[in-house]
Amino acid sequence: MTTIFPAVFFGHGSPMNAIETNVYTEAWRRIGEHIGTPRAILSISAHWYVSTTALTAGPKPRTIHDFGGFPPELYQVQYPAPGDAALGARVQELLAPLRIPLDDSWGLDHGTWSVLRHVYPNADVPIVQLSIDATQPAAFHHELGRALAPLRAERILIVGSGNIVHNLRMYAWGREHSAPYDWAIRFERLTREIIQAGDHQPLVDYRRLGSDATLSIPTPDHYLPLLYVLGSRHPGEPVTFPVNGIDGGSISMLTVQLGGTAG
Repeated sequence: MTTIFPAVFFGHGSPMNAIETNVYTEAWRRIGEHIGTPRAILSISAHWYVSTTALTAGPKPRTIHDFGGFPPELYQVQYPAPGDAALGARVQELLAPLRIPLDDSWGLDHGTWSVLRHVYPNADVPIVQLSIDATQPAAFHHELGRALAPLRAERILIVGSGNIVHNLRMYAWGREHSAPYDWAIRFERLTREIIQAGDHQPLVDYRRLGSDATLSIPTPDHYLPLLYVLGSRHPGEPVTFPVNGIDGGSISMLTVQLGGTAG
């Protein structure tokens, strides 16, 4: 029997989660312990949002500190996970005939390492990042997730990193524990219900979900990684939500996990 490795969408929130111990980071640590160690990781981060679909190249992807205005200790964090040329080639194969260039100018941005340094703190699991093509519609990204689904039977962990609700304009700066907005609660709840129902099309067509979706997804960069993970879902596969919470009123920290323990 072929073991299907879990796939996980992480609500990554603030870069400070990389160096903090809190309810979110403790839950991320438990996810790593629960699902086991994959052969490698394919990460789709909200923070590599460019005009093409590309893959990181090189045996030692650099740790990118792609943010500003945070304490010095955050910029000192390194996550020296190796790259994986074989995984890059396999992704190119699965996504053909779409041409996926290798990019040696990027590395691991904080959407990847701020979470994974808790999930796999030893930084010993090879990682390849896949960029998000900002010129393509949501359906394109969901279809790429479908095409990548065979990786899960090859003990590859597909990670999406973003936030289902991500509205920085409405964020309660300096008041992270502010009560969540009603629209954020409603949209997160609706997203969970749709995922549990098993038909992802309404989430692909999220612009039709009304004003709550408009407020929750003012730009698609943090939302689209979810569609890659959902695209990799197998029919009838169980889904869990091991991390919950809305930070600063308008940032959903919801984690969506497909499958269970991989062994």
